[in-house]
Amino acid sequence: MNQATHAIAVMDGTCALCAFGAKMVHRLDKSGTIKIAPIQGETGTALMMEHGLDPLDPDSWLFIEEDGSVTRDLEAVIRLGRRTGGIGWFLVWLKIFPKSARDWMYARVARNRYTMFGRAEMCDIPDEGLKARLLP
Repeated sequence: MNQATHAIAVMDGTCALCAFGAKMVHRLDKSGTIKIAPIQGETGTALMMEHGLDPLDPDSWLFIEEDGSVTRDLEAVIRLGRRTGGIGWFLVWLKIFPKSARDWMYARVARNRYTMFGRAEMCDIPDEGLKARLLP
């Protein structure tokens, strides 16, 4: 698959919050153009390393658009919400907070996500449509 033809959301494949995010991408992205790369997979690991992030420390989200622009962490989540539309647009309201506050909020949730939301294997989600979006 040519990655330039698809936007890619790179996220933790073992986090329940990220699994929820993957389900929302699948539900809201009616065009089907956004692919999902779990950080634990070959594609996700390569993309994390390509963008200077440690794939063994999956506290980061990446959103890579077709034009090659990259956002990370909460900015990636906000851009993804804007891109998918629907209720995803509500994430844009997070922009009312200064970037330093958004970064702080993201870091707190990211570091405590397993405690707050638990674990869930994204690849175990039974939705075949969602599984088709997952990159190896």
